[in-house]
Amino acid sequence: MSSALKASENMIARATRILQRQVFELELQFSPKEVVLTEVSQHGFSLVHASEELKGDKEVVLVAVNQNGNALQFASEELKGDKEVVLAAVNQVAVRGRNGQALEYASEELQGDKEVVLAAVNHDGGALKCASEELQGDKEVVLAAVNQNGRALQKAS
Repeated sequence: MSSALKASENMIARATRILQRQVFELELQFSPKEVVLTEVSQHGFSLVHASEELKGDKEVVLVAVNQNGNALQFASEELKGDKEVVLAAVNQVAVRGRNGQALEYASEELQGDKEVVLAAVNHDGGALKCASEELQGDKEVVLAAVNQNGRALQKAS
């Protein structure tokens, strides 16, 4: 087989995979809750393709953020302000060892909630940069962040 033909076959195979994924993502927008729950339990970021209704469904979002805390960014604004959801997200990021900072996607109110911020900085000191200005100057919060990551001191106010 010529190298040009092999390259064409590889390009066609790659394009086919891309198209299949795009069709799947489009289908996910119209899928029932059970299908979306199954998908986000394996790939939390798939929440981005769910319907707006399901992005506002607490059960679906909790499953997604328990798989990948940074999936919080795709949740409804209401759920970004739900303390249970945000705590699940910031705690999951640490469990998976990811460097993502789910606190960044939380509501402004929860970025100013000491319990939520302490949970986040205890797992990732760098999350201090996502905390409210008031909590960036809070001694307990800053010490927790610095104990987890010495470079977090740069984020303190």
